Amino acid sequence: PLRILLPCKPDRAEREVTMGGRQLPLRMLGCDADGATFAVSHVQLPFAAGLDAAPLLAGWKAAVLAHVQAHAEVEQAWAPSGVGILGAGLHLRAEGRRADGAAVAVHAVWFATADAAGLHLVHGVVFAPQARAEVAESFFSGFAPAP
Repeated sequence: PLRILLPCKPDRAEREVTMGGRQLPLRMLGCDADGATFAVSHVQLPFAAGLDAAPLLAGWKAAVLAHVQAHAEVEQAWAPSGVGILGAGLHLRAEGRRADGAAVAVHAVWFATADAAGLHLVHGVVFAPQARAEVAESFFSGFAPAP
């Protein structure tokens, strides 16, 4: 349901994840440019009574932060411009470690939106050796409603 601008030609991947007690396809786009990794992931769930995006997004955030052994987290509310989101979106900055032990700065966003196809959970992230807030903000500002 979104238009996303990446700074390079993205690779695409898909894998099954468990969310909300269901096996669902997680679709990812990502690329490396100027020493940073840019990625967007998306999970679509069918509408269901009582379905709440907040705990699903919180679980996703916890998994990402555990994966990079994050610390020094700073969170703030965030929403992509012009995109109607459900509940509160989140922007997070943290420091962590890659699988090889190298330091990594993380700038990430999570939010939920909905359309006739269902509930869409979205995660965008920039991983870089050092914090690059202006690069991350430029990337996240490219999240817009689909035409």
